[in-house]
Amino acid sequence: MVFDYIDGAAGAETGAARNSAALEAITLRPRILRDVGERSLATQVFGTKASRPFGIAPMGMCNLAAPGADLMLARLAARYRVPLGVSTVASTSLEKILEVSEGHAWFQLYFSGDGAGTFKLAERALEAGYETLVLTVDVPEVGRRPRELRHGFKMPFRIGPSQLFDLALHPRWSLNTLLRGKPVLANFELEGYDFDRTESRARATWDTLDRLRDLWPGNLVVKGVLDVEDAQALAAAGVDAIQVSSHGSRQLESTPPPIEMLAKIRAELGPNFPLFYDSGIRSGEDVLKAIAIGADFIFLGKILQFAIAAAGEAGLERLWEAISAELSIAMAQTGQSKLTDGKLW
Repeated sequence: MVFDYIDGAAGAETGAARNSAALEAITLRPRILRDVGERSLATQVFGTKASRPFGIAPMGMCNLAAPGADLMLARLAARYRVPLGVSTVASTSLEKILEVSEGHAWFQLYFSGDGAGTFKLAERALEAGYETLVLTVDVPEVGRRPRELRHGFKMPFRIGPSQLFDLALHPRWSLNTLLRGKPVLANFELEGYDFDRTESRARATWDTLDRLRDLWPGNLVVKGVLDVEDAQALAAAGVDAIQVSSHGSRQLESTPPPIEMLAKIRAELGPNFPLFYDSGIRSGEDVLKAIAIGADFIFLGKILQFAIAAAGEAGLERLWEAISAELSIAMAQTGQSKLTDGKLW
């Protein structure tokens, strides 16, 4: 059940497969006889140095992967000085994650219902000390993911007869979770209302964005953009960055490959507007491909949860090191000593 929640995509999952195929089809240009003995993976995001060009995408209920997963990710963000997206539906409070990440956290916001709770959460994040707000805009209604539906997966996490049977078949996960406590929607425990995952988010408009821009004095990122005209309008509306993303094809099966839209949006907005990217990144070479065709910064998602589920915090660190090594090797083989060398934009 938990695996299918993390891994599943909308419909027959052809959207996820289409993006994977588009990523695989991109090739890099090998270059020879260049001095690449010293290579730097460092970059800057909103004027702050990051030791890697990739960070951690906001993911809901990470503690389903393993108890304490949210804080494992926060410690990773602190060690490598990279941004950690903190989901509205995180299973650890936004204040605690900001503390453990040593300030390297961005708060991700969903608009839902009439927006009253949404703006309360934004104000709370501002009061806690967050400097960057990420508004996710590609989920006006939650997509139907058949693998979740088959399991009767709910958020908040609820256990019925079929879930109990599933848990009995996975005793290590079940016992660890029993000892550490059932994952909860931590950001709502202090807000005085329950989060309804199925509540419509369809009432968000450009006026909503204007209100958030007026409220939020720091960096405002809009995540979930796959259309050139929308990107143009967002840049004109004064957002600080756009995150090109299909939400891992979890919401709409028929999305265009976001890696292809990244190149088109970059061509339209020019070289100076900050563009971030997530969806389908699985390796260091994938990171380099996305940078080459338009991204200033990359965010990793479900593969980090898989590493935690497999081997805890040590597994997370090993995966992070593997992606870093793959990126460094790919830079060497394409004649790049720094990340800006191979940009095609």
